[in-house]
Amino acid sequence: MRTALTELVGVRHPIVQTGMGWVSGPRLVTATARAGALGILASATMTPDQLRSAVREVRSRTDAPFGVNLRADAGDARERVRIIVEEGVRVASFALAPSQELIAELKDAGVVVVPSVGARRHAEKVAAWGADAVIVQGGEGGGHTGDVATTVLLPQVVDAVDIPVIAAGGFHDGRGLVAALAY
Repeated sequence: MRTALTELVGVRHPIVQTGMGWVSGPRLVTATARAGALGILASATMTPDQLRSAVREVRSRTDAPFGVNLRADAGDARERVRIIVEEGVRVASFALAPSQELIAELKDAGVVVVPSVGARRHAEKVAAWGADAVIVQGGEGGGHTGDVATTVLLPQVVDAVDIPVIAAGGFHDGRGLVAALAY
């Protein structure tokens, strides 16, 4: 199935395995990437050295695209961005919206930038700053971005931006995938 997401990041299936702390390590990301979806390493629960090691471990197991999730508010976010760039990671996702400067730095290095948002205005802001896609995370997706349901937020963001929109939260089967793709 070809979608704007599969074209953007080079995967076969429009499915993203998100970067969940202590869960999304090299084994899960490798399995996801091998299955044709986009696996995302959770870097927030790793030291920078552990992140570099995890990236190299995934790379040693597969040549499929994968990404790293970052917290934009982390004190060492720039160091983690440097690791992503140096190690040739394809995608950087963010648990919180990154600054315009971080987006530019990653894009200049050819990294696809995908922030998570919980409001239409946040999607509009990061799209204007150059984000390549946006993850719309409703309250069902861990509650990190607010309590608005994904199915309420998703159509608002799809109507507001001209970049790929990824739905997160509340989708757990084929029926949910079809609904998300319909938006």
